[in-house]
Amino acid sequence: MDEPVLYRESFTITGDDFEHGGNAAAAVKAAMKDLGLDTAIIRRLSIANFEAEMNVIMYAEQARMDLVITPSAISVVVADRGPGIADVALAMQEGYSTATAEMRARGFGAGMGLPNIRRSTDSFAIDSVPGQGTTLRYGVSLKPGQ
Repeated sequence: MDEPVLYRESFTITGDDFEHGGNAAAAVKAAMKDLGLDTAIIRRLSIANFEAEMNVIMYAEQARMDLVITPSAISVVVADRGPGIADVALAMQEGYSTATAEMRARGFGAGMGLPNIRRSTDSFAIDSVPGQGTTLRYGVSLKPGQ
């Protein structure tokens, strides 16, 4: 049996749009607060969403972030059009970064984005095709023990 959807939203994230970086993550955070979700869950998912959003802004042309909240879980899919990731295992290592000098000057590029998303969520999957783009799927359980 399908669960009712408590909240569903899609966001378009544009590459190199640092001015609006974090807007989607902030909107999702506000929605989670409005739903009365636990502050620890809000914090975890806010970290993951911000990291995913900024990765798109730094590396991709554009992406769509789709979020669904049901009584048992929050699911997020971020699918981008961009250069893709040639070596996903390497990109998942803490501290590994391909950030440019400009990105670093803005305070990004510590190589913690993907590891932080994985660490902040209960489920995480990444699919990337070099020259085409990357899709992240991650989520947080809203029911203890899941």
